[in-house]
Amino acid sequence: MNSTKTLHDSVQLGELKLQNRFVVAPLTRQRADKDSFIPNDVMKEYYTQRASFGLIITECSQVSKLSDVFYWSGGIYSKEQALGWKKVVDSVHEKGGLIMLQIWHCGRSANISQLGGKQPIAPSPIAINYKSRATGEDYPVPHELTIEEIKEVVQQFKQGAIYAKEAGFDGIELHGANGYLVDQFLRDGSNKRTDIYGGSPENRSRFCLEVIDALAEVFGYGRTALRISPTGRFNDMYDSDPVGLLSYLLPELDKRNLAFVEFKRHGALENRAVVYPDRKTPQEQMPDFFRIIRKLYKGNIIANDNLSIEEAQELVQEEVAQACSFGYKSINNPDLPLRVKNGWKLNENLDRDTLFTQGPKGYTDYPFHNQE
Repeated sequence: MNSTKTLHDSVQLGELKLQNRFVVAPLTRQRADKDSFIPNDVMKEYYTQRASFGLIITECSQVSKLSDVFYWSGGIYSKEQALGWKKVVDSVHEKGGLIMLQIWHCGRSANISQLGGKQPIAPSPIAINYKSRATGEDYPVPHELTIEEIKEVVQQFKQGAIYAKEAGFDGIELHGANGYLVDQFLRDGSNKRTDIYGGSPENRSRFCLEVIDALAEVFGYGRTALRISPTGRFNDMYDSDPVGLLSYLLPELDKRNLAFVEFKRHGALENRAVVYPDRKTPQEQMPDFFRIIRKLYKGNIIANDNLSIEEAQELVQEEVAQACSFGYKSINNPDLPLRVKNGWKLNENLDRDTLFTQGPKGYTDYPFHNQE
């Protein structure tokens, strides 16, 4: 279906009214305090610079010390972290922007050395089949969560949402993508459980839905969202039937009337994935990714994965997606919506060496159009 909708139009996503359909994708940039994981002033400047986007989704923020694997990332499991985030949120709001926290647990994608000697957790005792990029170590076999421990993790997510609400965030997005804990439960390559949390798509979706419901108890469903990557291979992930999984999960999400679901298409991250010759490629599993999603999900869709402006506009015009999130383009173009609207040239220079370093270099020093 073609329409006259453009990326520059406002849009209602649940209880959130976006001034345009450009969204800052959640991006780990590692600028918080290393030891306390408290957001700081350089993070406040970075997010505030991007207030012209219809919505900002923050970097993934961990819900416990068992998820502290991205050094210098902002956490959300203490009052001090919430106060640090509040300074960020208040500054974005002063510029008229909307900002949503992405909440996260790494699950098995951690090394024991990163967790102070503790074993990482997962739905099943299956290790990632390559070395950690952070430490160079082999990933350990994770601890298989008991049902009681699963309930405890759900409550950790809820407590994180409470802190996020206290910080003033406009909503909360659950990170269910890229091979982290929620994704590990969803997909049958990493979830071999035989209890109520494993086996069928219904059981594998249970943990994700329980966390969504817990977050919504704090924010309401209209301010709660989910990000998933059903065909992604990052962190040694695989599902034998992603469409079958989504055919159960997405109608369940439709019942909840979430603000949106952000779908990450297979793409750049898979360049570092393990290749298994006996497995179908992501493109073979879901060849027309977003349009397959559109048929399965009635709710609001945010499309993501290195989209060109032209493809993003096409997805919005055809009403395949209600909005599109941008990663790299939002890094080196803090004023991306204004550049596109006014026909100004996009900044194509991206310093990849500073994506995960500390301080302002490669973070807050990308120019606005009027500074070039």
